[in-house]
Amino acid sequence: MSILSRNNLPFSRTALLLLTFAGVCCSCSHAQDPYPGPPAEKLQDYARQLQGLQQQLDTLAEQERFQRSDHAALLNDAAVHAKAAAWILRFHEFPKPDYAEQLQQVLAEGRRRCELLEQGREDWNLRVGTSIRGYISAVDGSVQPYAITLPKGVNPQSGDRWPLHIVLHGRADQMNEVNFIARMDGRRPQNAEEENQQWIQLDVYGRGNNAYRWAGETDVFEAFADVRRRFRIDENRVTLRGFSMGGAGAWHLGLHHPHLWSSVGPGAGFVDFYAYQKQDPVRDRRPFAQHETLQIYDAVNYSLNAFNVPVCTYGGENDPQLLASTTIQQAAAERNVDLTLLVGPGMGHKFDPESFRSYMKFHMENSERGRPRFGARRKIRFSTHTLKYSQCDWLQIQEVDQVYQESTVEAEITAEDLLMIDTRNVRLLTIARDVAAAVQLDGELLPLREAADGLLPDVWFARGEDGWSLLGYAASRAASGNPEVRKRPGLQGPIDDAFMSSFVAVRGTGTAANPAAGRWAEQQLELFQEEYARWMRADIRVINDSEVTADHMEQNHLILFGDIGSNSLIAKLFTGDSFSQVSQNGGESNMVRRASPPLNWDQRQISIAEHSWSSDGHGLCAIFPNPFNPRKYVVLNSGHTFHEQDFRASNAWLFPRLGDVAVFQLQPEMNLRTAEPLWSDVFSSDWTVRGKAGE
Repeated sequence: MSILSRNNLPFSRTALLLLTFAGVCCSCSHAQDPYPGPPAEKLQDYARQLQGLQQQLDTLAEQERFQRSDHAALLNDAAVHAKAAAWILRFHEFPKPDYAEQLQQVLAEGRRRCELLEQGREDWNLRVGTSIRGYISAVDGSVQPYAITLPKGVNPQSGDRWPLHIVLHGRADQMNEVNFIARMDGRRPQNAEEENQQWIQLDVYGRGNNAYRWAGETDVFEAFADVRRRFRIDENRVTLRGFSMGGAGAWHLGLHHPHLWSSVGPGAGFVDFYAYQKQDPVRDRRPFAQHETLQIYDAVNYSLNAFNVPVCTYGGENDPQLLASTTIQQAAAERNVDLTLLVGPGMGHKFDPESFRSYMKFHMENSERGRPRFGARRKIRFSTHTLKYSQCDWLQIQEVDQVYQESTVEAEITAEDLLMIDTRNVRLLTIARDVAAAVQLDGELLPLREAADGLLPDVWFARGEDGWSLLGYAASRAASGNPEVRKRPGLQGPIDDAFMSSFVAVRGTGTAANPAAGRWAEQQLELFQEEYARWMRADIRVINDSEVTADHMEQNHLILFGDIGSNSLIAKLFTGDSFSQVSQNGGESNMVRRASPPLNWDQRQISIAEHSWSSDGHGLCAIFPNPFNPRKYVVLNSGHTFHEQDFRASNAWLFPRLGDVAVFQLQPEMNLRTAEPLWSDVFSSDWTVRGKAGE
């Protein structure tokens, strides 16, 4: 099995080379790039070196010691160099002559690391300074890079815990894995603060240039988790910072997860789609499903959350992106929340030295202080527009009344050990049991510490027509299983959300009931494979419908391509059948339907609530809980709903285009990258159509 794709679907060395040479032979370089790339004989030499490196990796992977997690991590550190080489060759990403030199260095370092691993004397693991590491992503089984900078004295065998800075890079259109490695490996300190660094620093690759959205967002947390596995990190002293695109990422992750950081430092960036793209929110208003789902990423909507984490933001006086900082500052001030804004006098899109010193002083002081330990926070003011981002410390919103509308929780623990909470647009809520003796929830007094017989770490509260009620032990256990299959954190859509955690694409192998829809579905899969590989820097895992096991359903979101004739799983979804599969461990597992899909699809028509379309002339895309495993999604006939032109444009354009469900009218010579849906919508909190898409 190739180390480049350590998952259930092997990516052979032969396939790797075919893809590599396919990338060499087709001219995939950007049209605006004047440099044509290395000559053919050099490209062939690089491919031969890559094959040799891959052979070294495969030989090491077969050794028993590299099956253990600590040694497997070191093998990933070598494998990421092969991944970098494979992708630069595959997509012919040589915008400048020095990229060829960088590739040669990456290949050489990969071979060197393999040789050291064979000898059992790896030299980079505790190296002082900046070096490259790799990890295997659960999203798609790919190996992804990050950079780690270690100060003197780091020793995982000691009891010392180190503060961590997570740094998000700015947009660099010409940066790929090879260039990232070349930029970061052995990087010298950039300023006096780094010269005297007393923290571990994680520089995230984030799968390139996507403003840390989608798999790029997951990359931040997976790289963070990999660092925690290798080194002793003080998780109460984690600083999140970034500039430009990294600033947008810091606004996004900092305000969506305010309880995770000791401080947040966004520099420049953007926080609102319409303002950043100079569009009028009335005149240029996006179609309904798009406008609704902009609430996921418009960080200005989450300004209240700056109450829960110290924020120091920076912008140059003459930088248009200063608008991000001032917009958040104004929105926060309107809700009586303060944050620190530094403005660089006379500066454009960069820091001035004095502002940077003040910026770093702010974060160092807050790192020294640390964030409140779990349960110690006395007051929370929290807001969200999606259940994707629904937690702040000891409190989590589990269900809402209206999706993509603001939900707020204002909570404070009094001196009398009473938790006072006011909510808006919250239907179901969990609170850590030990934070207070009782809770007054929107005026209703309910027990907390002794609730549910004192047996559960989190206590569940549900709001009905008569107000809030406490769920007892049995009811809480039942509620945690989401028996009514409502939208919950991690199961809230839209379509693009399925590609932030482990997924597998399932290709139909039968005969399409409607040939035009069948061809369209095949093209959708091909487009997804192409765009995901180029822009999310990995290959999606694809299997046939006949190969899907119970284990696949248990561990992955299923992305089904085809129609009720060509894809047997789609047929099962809409015929009400249960079915039995043999799991990978050899046991038989009966997958039984728990809930019906929120739409109907047969050979004649597609019907959703009061809407219907003929099946032969229309294509269907949708996301909803898998009826055979409601903890995971099923997606029909869609990869990411934004496309190449959006990746090439501003990162602000990487927002959902189809909501939860969309229907396309199929046309001859249809351009899948630019096609607009005939109809689209977002499902309500109970996975039904709200009927507003056409309004």
